[in-house]
Amino acid sequence: MRECSHSLKREARRNLELIWLLRGPVPGYRTIANFRKENGAALKAANRDFVFLARALHLLGGELVAIDSAFFRGDASKASITTQRKLAERLRALECDIEAYANALEANDAAEAAQMPSSIDCKDIRGLPTPEKLAALMARRTRTKADLDRLEENGELQLSRTVADARLLTKGGHTVAGYNVQLAVDEKHKLIVASEVVNDGNDSGQLYAMAAAAKAALGVATLTAVADAGYYNGETLKACEADAVTAYVPPAERNQRLAAQGRFGRGEFHYDADTDAYLCPAGERLKPMNGRKQDAAGKLQIRYAARVAACGSCSLRAACLTEKAKLRIVYRWGGGRCRAASGPDARCRRNDATPFRRVEHPFGTLKCRAGYRQFLLRGFDKVRGECSLMVLSYNFTRILSIFGIQGFIASLAK
Repeated sequence: MRECSHSLKREARRNLELIWLLRGPVPGYRTIANFRKENGAALKAANRDFVFLARALHLLGGELVAIDSAFFRGDASKASITTQRKLAERLRALECDIEAYANALEANDAAEAAQMPSSIDCKDIRGLPTPEKLAALMARRTRTKADLDRLEENGELQLSRTVADARLLTKGGHTVAGYNVQLAVDEKHKLIVASEVVNDGNDSGQLYAMAAAAKAALGVATLTAVADAGYYNGETLKACEADAVTAYVPPAERNQRLAAQGRFGRGEFHYDADTDAYLCPAGERLKPMNGRKQDAAGKLQIRYAARVAACGSCSLRAACLTEKAKLRIVYRWGGGRCRAASGPDARCRRNDATPFRRVEHPFGTLKCRAGYRQFLLRGFDKVRGECSLMVLSYNFTRILSIFGIQGFIASLAK
């Protein structure tokens, strides 16, 4: 924050356009820093109003948005954030140490009472007498137990001692102490129409919230949204259906074990909505079974099964079933419409879908060109205001790139 504020202070003394806009006053770096810190809500409102301006200038298509996320570092270190698992392990280790020191004290007391030389090895007690070391361990145990109780009471899995809202987020083996930034980008000109900052590293619960925010910003009755497999969640898909949002999200690939064995995964079975059946690689139809099965998440799954006779005589049996299995069964969530990830609905595939490039472009611009990889403020309200400022800056420079300075001024004049 301090370095960025100093840069803006220098520009207020050097940049002629900025000097003209300020009309004389030259704010100090602390004034600039405090402005961003104290006006998070106003920055969010300004960002929202600029999206409305882009809509009035016919720069938003309003038909298709792409939703994606990226991790941004917060003003916290990884060491300042601990998890429930680590706290539990630390508590067990402290209790073992306390028990060992207590046993050592009892043995020493017994040896002194018998006027025998102590045989207890206290080489681990360095710098402090044993009673003081024991008291220090008990105090640490009390603090650790309090932290664990606090997490259980709040239903949280992590605890940050410096930035209360920051979390350890992991994706692709890379861990960040910070926040998860969600963006919804309109397809027409890659303008950001909705943004949000969360501290959940899992995107599965964010689809409907982002789609609804984009729909409201665009002012449309219906909307199509695409997202990657990380957003696949039955409840959010059902909420999108109920709110006139057509969501294209490929189901997460959970058949890597089958692929490693050289067997057909669920993706090899194509769903036919007209006949409510799956078509296997050999051309056999899998029809729905009676009743539904509840999965671990509580969602009801429809089971589709092939005929035993067809599987028994199939030439592809070895690539589909185990030796003991008699037929193949696939599952489909029954809470909403199933959209295939092929044919005319292939928009949900990342490798060949233009909408995903729409949402990756802003992230690349923010991180690489603008150098915006870390939040400088602390707390959700301030961080969200800071994010809104960066989104506003991106949209503004994007519109200038589309219109040019004179074209933008002329459009505003109309």
